[in-house]
Amino acid sequence: MRICPNCGEPLSRSTVTCPGCFHEPRTVDGFLAYAPELAEQNTGFEAEFFPRLFELEANNFWFRGRNRLLVWALQRYFPEARNFLEIGCGTGYVLSGFRNAFPHLNLSGSEIYAAGLAFAAQRLPGIELFQMDARCMPFKEEFDVIGAFDVLEHVSEDAEVLSQMYQATRQGGGIVLTVPHHPTLWSQADVYAKHQRRYTIDELTDKVKHAGFQIRRTTSFVSLLLPVMFLSRLRQRTNSGYDPASEFNINSALNLLFEKTLDAERTMIRAGWSFPAGGSLLMIAGRA
Repeated sequence: MRICPNCGEPLSRSTVTCPGCFHEPRTVDGFLAYAPELAEQNTGFEAEFFPRLFELEANNFWFRGRNRLLVWALQRYFPEARNFLEIGCGTGYVLSGFRNAFPHLNLSGSEIYAAGLAFAAQRLPGIELFQMDARCMPFKEEFDVIGAFDVLEHVSEDAEVLSQMYQATRQGGGIVLTVPHHPTLWSQADVYAKHQRRYTIDELTDKVKHAGFQIRRTTSFVSLLLPVMFLSRLRQRTNSGYDPASEFNINSALNLLFEKTLDAERTMIRAGWSFPAGGSLLMIAGRA
């Protein structure tokens, strides 16, 4: 159910104004806004990067490979899901992949920046999109599955976000997460992206369990490319003239090679192999 973000009163789907405290969410740039004070400026991300992401995602090996892995994870671990919410949906690239793979699934997307939602709306006509602070979600047992893909690392209060995800997830449902892996890979790329941390498996496991979830699967990915990634991060530490677009500006042949490498990784993960190390970490957890 939806709940009033002001007083916690249960709300029907057709209700906008809370019958208890008469709170009514604002709209920002045409989107329902549950945290309008953060819709245009906050410390978690650079909104100016959305146009670049919108241009790059569909052809970049990392985004394409991650999408295919997430489609597999949702199908494998939550085949009966009827609805799905993505927290921090950005320009809507993941949701567009889910829409193509799961036409029966009722999809919703939230983003703290209204600017990101404007790009997502171009990709996702007809899909519910709204502005929201994931630390204060106006839902209780509303969604079968909630996803947060490279979002938690941007939030200081990541444990609070996980607790809110637990509140908003139905019994028998769960969450799908991806985060950057290994604090030793910290570099200028993380600083530029406004990351608060890179995770260890133990740290993310403890926080997810503390929120009330039960771990169902954990694996690293971007694992076969870890040596290349490590060298790239090492170069960033010794190069004062860091270019944030450098990791995206790779030639087409190398981009294809890297994409095929991630395809091979996914085949191994589907077969049951869990990588202990990699540039990113995938975790699936359920709510009993």
